[in-house]
Amino acid sequence: MATSDYRKSIKGAQNRARGQLFEQMVEDAAKYYEQKGISVIDKTPEPMKVLSVHDRKAGRFVCCFAKRAQPDYKGILMDSTMVLFDAKHTDKDKIRRNVVIPEQEKCFEKYMAMGAMCFIVVSIGFENFYRVPWIVFRDMKKIYGHQYMNSEELLPYKIRYSKGILRFLDGVELKGGLDEDRKKGTGADPWKNERGRTEE
Repeated sequence: MATSDYRKSIKGAQNRARGQLFEQMVEDAAKYYEQKGISVIDKTPEPMKVLSVHDRKAGRFVCCFAKRAQPDYKGILMDSTMVLFDAKHTDKDKIRRNVVIPEQEKCFEKYMAMGAMCFIVVSIGFENFYRVPWIVFRDMKKIYGHQYMNSEELLPYKIRYSKGILRFLDGVELKGGLDEDRKKGTGADPWKNERGRTEE
């Protein structure tokens, strides 16, 4: 193997490891929110393709991972709102539009049309974290004039990493807003109001 091939292999392994670490952070946060009674969120199983069956009785087979067709996570908030989101990490200073593949994009659009709250949770170098609404991420070319979002453009969507927890649901406004709003029967746009029922 040529030196350049080794470098590519090492870089690929490092990128996968960082992506897995970020997903673990998201999953730990999901457990935190579930324990608080705020949401139930599960990781979407990665699709697999069976290549051959060795022992049907023992359930042994050879398979490979198929192309991921759905966003990473889906679940429900305490007000019955469904959430669908993907977790993306980069060590660069910007997140590119093409990190969401067309199959995931179609899934976002279908769920959003049915009223789901769809977003991308972004890590920039494990130092800054953001929750970007899918409609903003999808239309970044129209909004910002290019197919990426830099740190300045991401700033309005920044979220906290506090006490070992990535607070990716803090600031989300639930249906009816705060308890007083629920009694009045009024609604709230989850992306307009940063006062969130989920905040401590």
